[in-house]
Amino acid sequence: MIFRFLFLFAILLLIELYAFQAVKTVIKVRGLIISYQIISLLLFVIIVYSFTQFDRSIGQTKQTMITMGLLLLVFIPKILVTLVLFSEDVFRVGAGAVNYFIEYDTRADFLPSRRKFISQIGLGIAAIPFLSLIYGMTVGKYNYRVIKQRIFFPDLPDAFDGFTITQISDVHSGSFDNPEKINYAIDLINEQNSDLILFTGDIVNTHAIEMNPWIEAFNRIKSHEFGKFSVLGNHDYGEYVDWPNQAAKDENFREIKALYGKIGFDLLLNQNKKIKKGNDEIAIVGVENWGVHFKKLGDLNKATEGLTAEGFKILMSHDPSHWDAEINKHVKDFHLTLSGHTHGLQFGIEIPGLFKWSPAQYVYNQWAGLYEKAGKYIYVNRGFGFHAYPGRVGIMPEITVIQLKKGEKLA
Repeated sequence: MIFRFLFLFAILLLIELYAFQAVKTVIKVRGLIISYQIISLLLFVIIVYSFTQFDRSIGQTKQTMITMGLLLLVFIPKILVTLVLFSEDVFRVGAGAVNYFIEYDTRADFLPSRRKFISQIGLGIAAIPFLSLIYGMTVGKYNYRVIKQRIFFPDLPDAFDGFTITQISDVHSGSFDNPEKINYAIDLINEQNSDLILFTGDIVNTHAIEMNPWIEAFNRIKSHEFGKFSVLGNHDYGEYVDWPNQAAKDENFREIKALYGKIGFDLLLNQNKKIKKGNDEIAIVGVENWGVHFKKLGDLNKATEGLTAEGFKILMSHDPSHWDAEINKHVKDFHLTLSGHTHGLQFGIEIPGLFKWSPAQYVYNQWAGLYEKAGKYIYVNRGFGFHAYPGRVGIMPEITVIQLKKGEKLA
């Protein structure tokens, strides 16, 4: 434990030294340099102190999210500066070695002086995530996007050709701080006029009471002709705090399950509901959370009781890792799976139709948007809310509208 602490301290010290070198190389005004040192020290003390105050019996609070945002805001730019200057140091050592050992130029300093323009490049690169993180915390976290997706199925029942589904996921109501923005997002949901709405879990961060200020807003989600259904997410189980006893944890879980009903959603706990339209029907299947890195509570066998392998099924499973691990191997085929959970890590780059990247892709095979294997599809919603980092950079909060179409996918 002590070794790890010392190692982390050494890394942070190295990052601070490199960042200071860049500032000192570019800025020659002594007062500004001293101000930079004082501000850096104060921010470091604030971050360390805030983390030491974290209470496992309470879990995430707005203060811990601000601390996380501050941590990223301070150290990600400095890490980038460190990488640029460290690369320069590798060159400087190489050049010095050539001069000293090969050209035998002992009159010159072993290390060439640090070049100002390299420090300027480092600081310029660092400004990009710095400004992006500020944008994410002030604007990006409520910059809702309606993403529309059309999916073709050869065996879609005729009556459901053109059927529309709105999906929301990962509300994380305990993170909200702007009623006006939330009501705007609810208006966006209602404007889609979909046939059905599905909510794929994580209504809170941990505690049921987090949702209480927002129940009225979410109750404004209008009734959809074919229903409003939901499943639980990993945060709905209260696993990320220390409870005084099991009874308190169980009570919180009961209250969280009740929250979905309070906002008009039918919570499916390893269950299915058949949706009828004309003479045709499809099944909405909902499982409890199942994740490779979390409790495996989803039960596909129980959830599909009374359903055939041939019947058209839409599955709600919060964690997309379930898709590769179990869903695609199950004897009762699932035409479409809807998930969330990843948030796209709330950080990445997306150019629609051209490029999509996030650190989330190194953890999840399916992390944002639509994926297909052998005619089966999964859609991973990027999330409605935010968690841990109080913002979004590049990966915006999402309201998904999926249209089911009968036939083969057009070229």
